[in-house]
Parts: sequence; structure tokens; C-alpha cells
Amino acid sequence: MAERASRRHDGSSSIIMLTTGAVCLAVLALLVTAVLSAQPSTGIITDTQPGLTAEPTTTMEAVRPVAEQIAPVLSGRDDAASGSPVSAAWTATTSEKTGIGTTAVDAYGRASLRLATEQPRCRLGWTTLAGIGGIESGHGTSSGAYLLPDGTTSHPIIGPALDGTAGAAAIRSDAISARWHGDSQWDHAVGPMQFIPSTWNTWGADGNGDGDTDPNNIIDSAYTAGLYLCASGADLSTGAGWTRAIFSYNHSDDYVRSVLARANRCAGVA
Repeated sequence: MAERASRRHDGSSSIIMLTTGAVCLAVLALLVTAVLSAQPSTGIITDTQPGLTAEPTTTMEAVRPVAEQIAPVLSGRDDAASGSPVSAAWTATTSEKTGIGTTAVDAYGRASLRLATEQPRCRLGWTTLAGIGGIESGHGTSSGAYLLPDGTTSHPIIGPALDGTAGAAAIRSDAISARWHGDSQWDHAVGPMQFIPSTWNTWGADGNGDGDTDPNNIIDSAYTAGLYLCASGADLSTGAGWTRAIFSYNHSDDYVRSVLARANRCAGVA
């Protein structure tokens, strides 16, 4: 987002400017939920190689969620048919407590479990992914969409045109990106985690093992977001590591605080 969200966000984020003083996390969470849940964030990931570029800097105090929870692994034969490594009972209970749909909870859990094996030093919890997914698209429900059982949105969630207005960067579309959002002139972010096509072309990963990489599928996009967060090599269980990772995802202190509030809310009720 220009300065406010250069990693996945180009400058057009709709994150509200919350005060940095004595605003309690509970109030912050309520404000963010009320303002952001109805529409996708307008910020866009623009850096395609976070681990290879200069690290963004922030003067804010290092923060981290009260608990970075990893979803429990598959337990019981009844879960096997789903093809998910996440316990169906845990998913159902967590969904009920947090108000997040079961498909989204499962997607965040899958990503955290997979990365715990592939990149154990990262220590990325599902609560952080849920914080980001809630801000970006209301967990795949922005613009009247909903998640199908396979994790794909009922219709594409497309962010505003990145045409240089309203604080957004001006990013021209091309034939490759237009196939995702249909605009031959200006680029748009797409999917539950709001990736711009050029970033997806570099980082997009197959989270559900179906042989496809689709930014409109929350299982694929949550896993891809996790890969990006872990790319810095930081330990996200530390304040410095977590703050750095989230700030690299969106160069905005307010975005970091918003993700923190949502992650803490999930951890507090799950």
C-alpha cells in the first residue's frame, strides 16, 4: 500500500487509522470487525520476494499474539474421509466459539500444521492467519460471497481497481492478471487473502493437494500467505519476529495492530 501496505498492499488499504495510545485490544477488535468485515481490504501484496529484498522497518514496539495456536492433528478414523489433517471435532468447536466458518477454520489449521512440519522454526499459528483472513475478506465472505465445501469462494472476491486514486498505487493489468479479475486496464487483488495476480504467479501454492493453485480457494491462499509470512526466516513466536513478518505482509503499523487484535480474539475464545 504505497507506504502503508507495500508487501501485499499497494497503498489502497481501507484499514482504519486506530490510535496508538491506550486503546484496549477489545475495543480495537470490535472496531476492526465492524468496519472491515463487510468488504475486502483494498490493499495489495506487491513485493514478490520478501526474503530476498531489504527488510521493511517500523518504529512500533514489537508485539505478538498472546498465544500462537497450532491446530491439532488428525485424530480418529472418522476424520480420514475429509482428507484434512485437522481434527473435524476441533474445527467444529473452534468455528462455534469464534464465529468463523468451518471451511476457513480448517484452511487456517491446515496451513499452520503443514508449515509446522515444513518450516518448524517459523512457528506460525492458525490464529495469525485467521487475523489476516478476517481483515482481507471476512474469511471469504466479502461482497456477498461464501466458501464452498472445497474452499473456493462462491464467486470471485475482487478488490477495487488499482488505478492510482484514493491512495492506491497505479498498477496496470496485463493478459495474465486480467484472467483473474476481468479488467484489461487496471490490476485488482483477488481471493480470500487478496493477492494481486503478479504476486500469486510467484508465490501461489497448492494447499489442498488437488494439483491446482487458485487464489480464490482459501486453502491454497491461506497456505500461500503462510509461506510468505515465514519467508523472512523469523520465529513468529517472538515479538520481533511476529511484528516483522506481519509488517512485511502489509507495511502499516495499524495493520499489524489489527491482525494482533483479531488473533488475540481467536486465541481468547478457542
